[in-house]
Amino acid sequence: MEALTIDIQSVIELTDEQFFQLCQANRNLRFERTASGELVIMPPVGGESSNRNASLTTQLWIWNEQSQLGIVFDSSGGFHLPNGADRSPDASWVKLERWNALTPEQQTKFLPLCPDFVIELLSPSDSLKATQEKMREYRDNGARLGWLINRKTRQVEIYRVGQEVEVLENPSSLSGENVLPGFVLNLSAIW
Repeated sequence: MEALTIDIQSVIELTDEQFFQLCQANRNLRFERTASGELVIMPPVGGESSNRNASLTTQLWIWNEQSQLGIVFDSSGGFHLPNGADRSPDASWVKLERWNALTPEQQTKFLPLCPDFVIELLSPSDSLKATQEKMREYRDNGARLGWLINRKTRQVEIYRVGQEVEVLENPSSLSGENVLPGFVLNLSAIW
């Protein structure tokens, strides 16, 4: 089952608040919204992908719990990007100063910013091309580091600001570089 994209922009233009309410009223569905206003209904992932996503988020959360440098989000966290898109990466992180700059109301809704760091784990229902476009969108909207992990090919695409995408073949770990100092993702639990 692949994501379903619906063009409702020609019928109705949802405000940010209406989109948030639509998501709240349909909690069994995962929605994203493109910068052009199309709704993307994301299918649920299978057990294997869900387990791998949990490992990603847990490793990131444990590092952050020790470093106290930011806030970690799982795949249900929504972000309203500067280009107008609403996205939910599989795992993400926001620097503490940026989180603290948000109002309490902003912290309870889709965050009006792009995460500093994002991970997308390609699941069997994901399109590689669409996920690569999403990774470029994160980078172009302010993500300083992003990882697209493709379990099928055992490749990782690394997205950095102002640089070409780097592709790693079958790495055993990934470094958070200067964005997540000291963070190392162990990929043995992901592969």
